[in-house]
Amino acid sequence: MDVRVCFFRASLTGLVYPFQGLKFGKSCKVNLGLQSQINMTPGARATRFGNSLERTVEGTLQAHGYSPICPTLPKKQRRNWLVHANDLQKRYARHVHIGSGIYGTDIYVDFYLLGCPSIPSGLIIECKWQQTNGSVDEKLPYLNLNIQHCYPVPAIVLIDGQGMKPGAIAWLTQQITFNPKLLAVFDLTKFIIWANNNL
Repeated sequence: MDVRVCFFRASLTGLVYPFQGLKFGKSCKVNLGLQSQINMTPGARATRFGNSLERTVEGTLQAHGYSPICPTLPKKQRRNWLVHANDLQKRYARHVHIGSGIYGTDIYVDFYLLGCPSIPSGLIIECKWQQTNGSVDEKLPYLNLNIQHCYPVPAIVLIDGQGMKPGAIAWLTQQITFNPKLLAVFDLTKFIIWANNNL
């Protein structure tokens, strides 16, 4: 039996992985879960990892007794259902249409919560993930102005991924002083600590 070493080069990392025990002459198919990432555009990859951040926030909310409301309804109907679902004290909806932004276009928030004891009017949580250089941090002034002028309730911005320009996070954090609806800017760890004390 002729046994050779098969090498798989992951184009994302440039690493070479040896796989021994494959018979010579047979095709080498190795599924490391990287194929889907290899074919992804940078924007698609950012969306995928941003969704992971949102799932972590959702798990944190559920761990604190919040129940999801109307996940299958159209986004423009979720806010109305959330506000009128009085049978659940602690509740939230994801990807909720809240009206028009400063440009007159529709805006959607990542999480809209009701039932938070320390913020009875409600709370919006925005999740921003940037793992590498990109444009998310360039959109923070737009987000801040929308929070200040268009959001119906206060908001927390959760930023993680280590790819933001340090000055961008510092700038947004400084806006808390000038924007009464911007309550805090957290990374994931600080958000979980805040949630443990306030949700």
